[in-house]
Amino acid sequence: MSGTSLYSVDVVLAAIDEHTVAQQASYCHPMPLALKQAILDVCQGQAVTLSTLGQLDTRLGKLFAEAVLILLKQTELDVSDIMAIGCHGQTVWHEPVGDAPCTLQIGDNNQIAALTGITTVGDFRRRDIALGGQGAPLVPGFHHALLMHPDERRVVLNIGGIANISLLAPDCPVRGYDTGPGNMLLDAWIWRRQGQPYDKDAQWAATGQ
Repeated sequence: MSGTSLYSVDVVLAAIDEHTVAQQASYCHPMPLALKQAILDVCQGQAVTLSTLGQLDTRLGKLFAEAVLILLKQTELDVSDIMAIGCHGQTVWHEPVGDAPCTLQIGDNNQIAALTGITTVGDFRRRDIALGGQGAPLVPGFHHALLMHPDERRVVLNIGGIANISLLAPDCPVRGYDTGPGNMLLDAWIWRRQGQPYDKDAQWAATGQ
């Protein structure tokens, strides 16, 4: 996945069964600055041609595939060892309310599947909207599977580019929603002022008085 700030592509190798989710390896793949800026231009509402949007979709899909293959090489695994890749893509437009709610992600899953040879599953957000949801956040289902308790009510706060919470209660459907900006404003500010994609270890913030 790539997040709101677009400073990298993060890949996680996980073993999942009915009871556990175990992270086995991870890899952070750099995002080329030219690609990052082109995607940010789309996200910020700049006019683009369908050709440009299609090319960005392909280029990002290829980058996702490249990141997966590097992780497999690092872990000395074969593509046959992997059951599936899940990729929700990079959101460039999200409008989940109105007469025709919609959301648009790029990062072509067909490129990922073709270049890795691994079954690739995606387009989660549009499916959620089609079923009456808002397409975001996606993480409450994961939190429910990992952190649900039979007797306790729990709230999980996830601070990414956009912050969101998951509400976990016994005998109740899982619920979750976005609460507002998370790290995206901090990332945008340091990018503008320092030319850095994010404030690593809060080093710049620590210089404040």
